Amino acid sequence: MGGGYHLVNKGYVSPQFGTMTPGKLAMWMFLVTDAMSFSGFLLAYAVMRSTQTWPSPVEHLGFGLAGVATIILNITSLTMFFSIHYCRLKNRAKMLNWLMATIVGGVAFLGIQAYEYTHLVSHGLGLTHFLHGNNLFGSTFYLITGFHGLHILSGVIYLTCQYVLAYQGHYDHGDSGKLEIASLFWHFVDFVWILVFTFVYLI
Repeated sequence: MGGGYHLVNKGYVSPQFGTMTPGKLAMWMFLVTDAMSFSGFLLAYAVMRSTQTWPSPVEHLGFGLAGVATIILNITSLTMFFSIHYCRLKNRAKMLNWLMATIVGGVAFLGIQAYEYTHLVSHGLGLTHFLHGNNLFGSTFYLITGFHGLHILSGVIYLTCQYVLAYQGHYDHGDSGKLEIASLFWHFVDFVWILVFTFVYLI
């Protein structure tokens, strides 16, 4: 049977759902609900932009910094892939190196975002005020990018915990299941940032 519970030795055990483990299924369910939150934010942003006078994002936001952050985040999706690859090959050293590269990339993204916020505030773009136009411009910008930043921070903490487990030898047997679950979250926040970057910075 592909799903449900099997009777084994007069007890119940939870099988995989087809080829998907319960952990992966739970993560996918979380990501679907989380995607709805981001969709709601971006939809509200689109409605406000279409109904009000809106400043040009390219003229007021840190487009260059955001572009660098986008490149870094895209690279971390690749480093995460290699970490899982070497986990399956039971190569602990390379798995740890690539996983650390992913974590460092996430920290770098957060550092760039923090610097950008500081720079924008010093130039008149705050959470509740904007010297050069509609105050909602700053409010929506910080809400959407800050919400995503919290996801990056959560991902960095999550991956750091996985790094500790990997360092302790929990993945030396080549079972990459838990790393794959973590990677689902990381790839999700990477994909969402591409949408945020496009809608908030470029359009």
